[in-house]
Amino acid sequence: MSFLKEFREFAMRGNVVDLAVGVIIGAAFGKIVSSLVADIIMPPLGLLIGGVDFKSFAWVLREAQGAAPAVVMHYGVFIQNIFDFLIVALAIFCAITLMNKMRKKEEAAPAPSKPTAEETLLAEIRDLLKEQQTPRL
Repeated sequence: MSFLKEFREFAMRGNVVDLAVGVIIGAAFGKIVSSLVADIIMPPLGLLIGGVDFKSFAWVLREAQGAAPAVVMHYGVFIQNIFDFLIVALAIFCAITLMNKMRKKEEAAPAPSKPTAEETLLAEIRDLLKEQQTPRL
């Protein structure tokens, strides 16, 4: 089997295609959540702490000297990324919880059916054997 034929069979497997679709949708979902955090959640949060933008938080470790740029630690960007992660994690948790609830409803056991004639006969035989084995007073 040629290398290209093996690769084509590998790439066209269902789970590989599903993974590719998941990655693409995940990237799009990440953009939506990043916009939610940056454009919807962070402005009111910044307003609550005095109108400060988290991305502007930084420590200057060394000032610019001549042609050498300043060395700056942008911890505000890190804080922003933590908020992004927490919101993405919460959204995924909610989605998985909802999917699991829907799956449990589908997998709910069906109502007990009427016993077959054979099952009824076997139950009667069992009951008769129990009556014969119990001591009589």
